[in-house]
Amino acid sequence: SAAAVVSYFVLTPVYSASTKIIVNKSSDSTGTSVQDLNTVTMNIRLVDTYKEIIKTTGIMDKVAAKFPDFGLTGEQMIGKVRVSSVNDTQVMTLSVEDPSHETAVRLVNAITEVFKEEIPQIMKVDNVTILSPAKMLDNPTPVRPNPKLNMMIAVVVSLMLAIGVAFLLEYLDDTIKSEKDVEQVLAIPL
Repeated sequence: SAAAVVSYFVLTPVYSASTKIIVNKSSDSTGTSVQDLNTVTMNIRLVDTYKEIIKTTGIMDKVAAKFPDFGLTGEQMIGKVRVSSVNDTQVMTLSVEDPSHETAVRLVNAITEVFKEEIPQIMKVDNVTILSPAKMLDNPTPVRPNPKLNMMIAVVVSLMLAIGVAFLLEYLDDTIKSEKDVEQVLAIPL
């Protein structure tokens, strides 16, 4: 019951929004691009570099300056952003968690745009493409708290605690309950 009350009424719901970015080789001077294994491998390695670049104050301070309506500093934005990639792919996922779904969507799209604009100056290559920007949902579902999970965990923990207390009380109980207990305590036959 306490877990349900805390989950539904005390904890603030947190919403998540995400965008997907692909890192690929920019076309050469003739306008054609050739994808070979070395290029793909290099792009996969660049994803790790880009993941670190996104979470720097150099990018986040520019987002904060360009979008002052968020009211966040670069350091605060770094705390809200999660950057991930599936192993051995050129796709990165940026996600932002915020108590407001609208703010989460706007913030992740703003970070993605600024990153796409700034990466050509930083790395001297234009190889970032936005695959899917974050979209506003009509009925967003919060990612935290998960009341059902919280209540299930509370039930399991309370059962374990109840069983432990029952065993402890049984172990500490030294009252006489049977004839055998009387024989042992008094050391005389009944």
